Formats: sequence, structure tokens, C-alpha cells
Amino acid sequence: MELRHLRLFCLVAEELNLTRAAQRLHMTQPPLSRQIKALEEELGSQLFRRGPQGLALTATGQVFYEHARQILDKVETSVATIRRMERSQRPLFGIGFVPSVFYGQLPLLARELRQKDKAELSLVELTTVQQIQALKAGRIDIGFGRLRVDDPDVEQRVLFDEPLLAALPTGHPLEDTRPSLEELARYPLILFPARPRPSLADMVQGLFHRRGLKIRVVQETNELQTALGLVASNLGITLVPEQVRNVQRQGIGYVPLADASLTTPVICSRRKGEADTPLMREVDAILARVQ
Repeated sequence: MELRHLRLFCLVAEELNLTRAAQRLHMTQPPLSRQIKALEEELGSQLFRRGPQGLALTATGQVFYEHARQILDKVETSVATIRRMERSQRPLFGIGFVPSVFYGQLPLLARELRQKDKAELSLVELTTVQQIQALKAGRIDIGFGRLRVDDPDVEQRVLFDEPLLAALPTGHPLEDTRPSLEELARYPLILFPARPRPSLADMVQGLFHRRGLKIRVVQETNELQTALGLVASNLGITLVPEQVRNVQRQGIGYVPLADASLTTPVICSRRKGEADTPLMREVDAILARVQ
């Protein structure tokens, strides 16, 4: 499977009409139909329903579209970043992050670095484990996650510990309380990210398990926004770091927990023993102010 296959599929998924999609691709309809059919055969799943009203995405087609679109967007962002870097001759500074740190300090760091015109920034969504791999491979220069990883080539430091909140659907019985884990365990739970593991999902499960509490996980999802959407749909509740409260979403309320000691760390990871640079010192100075 190549990027061009993803582009063809996404265009058809957006048009839901093979004739219009073929016109936009400057090709005829039969070869486009064959390529979509070949893609379905490669995946072993039907991506489109074909009927008298035209095309419609199947459930698997919708999931594949979302992932394909993310891949293409990341590729386009990477290409644009490299081109900007080439034009400006500024160093490329890669930042890896987990989604749950994107609503607090990370945007402030990126904004200040851009205002100071120090570097071309590349922000890449990665789990903490993926950040460690990307640091060692030189794909990023710093990572922000929530898990401690023991690796001789990477140093980590906790920037701060962040309180956990319960994200509840509007009108939930615990909406105006400070619930305990015992109370929360009575309700269906939504976990994120589903994979790769270990992740925040394991950390949350561990909080309940260490207290001998049984939980009923009704859904695991890879995306924070999807988890919040499921909460708003009254499918269940979830635990989120405090800065996620900045995500104002209709149908959701955030409440602090009864046990204020239940926190999750924000951890900065970087390559061990790497020579300090003016840019990294600038990053440290900004982080000291925004914690």
C-alpha cells in the first residue's frame, strides 16, 4: 500500500461519487474503481457500500478514512516543515507529545519559540514509549509524556504532577460532587489510548486495581477527543488530566476527585548526555515559567 492509494481512497470517501472523484484525479472511472476494489481486497474489508443512491462509507471505511486522513495530514505537515526549514535555514526542533498535554503548557512553549523565531518546530503526536524511540533515532529533540521509562540513553524529569479529574456526561449523578474512586467504579468506564501500551489507560486502571476495585470498561479508544465524545454521548465516564478541562465540549462536565493526591505526572524526556545548546536552554527557561 502506498500513499497514492490513501489519497485515492480519501478523495473517493470525500466525494462519495466515483465519477466526480475520477474527474478531480484526471483519470477515468474504471481504473479508479479497480484501485478501490484492490485496496478493499488488500485490507480484507469492504470500505464502501454501493447502492442506487451512490456510495456510502461502511463502519470500517469510516475508521480507515480517519486514519488515512491523519497519515496524509502528517506527511503534508512534515513536507511543509522541511520546505520552510530549507527556505529559512533555521534548525529543525522536533517536539513529541501525548494529546493530554496539548491543552496546557505545550502550546505556550511552541508559541514562545515561534515568536522568538529560534527554530522551525515540528510537533508530532507520540506516546511516551514512541517518544523514547524517536529521541534515540534523532526524529525529535524533546518529548512530553506521562510515563516513566527506564532507558540508559534517555533522561527524564517530572515537570509537575497534575490532578486527575472525572469527565462526566451532563446531568450525571456525580456531577456536583467530588467523587471517590469507589463511587466512580460503579459506572461504565472509557479508557484512552487503547494502543500502543503502556499508556495513560494502564495508569488509570492501576488506580482502581490497587484499591481492589473492579471496573467495567465499556470502550477503549485511541483518541482523547473520541473518548470525550463518548462521554458526551452518555456511554460512560473517563478520567482525564486537569488541563483537559480547557477542552470545552457540550454535554461534558469536569469534576475534581475526592482524593487530591490522585495525580498524573507531566514528564519531559530528552537524549542523555547531549551537549546543551542555546535553543535547549531557551526551552528550559520557557518551561520554568509555564509550569
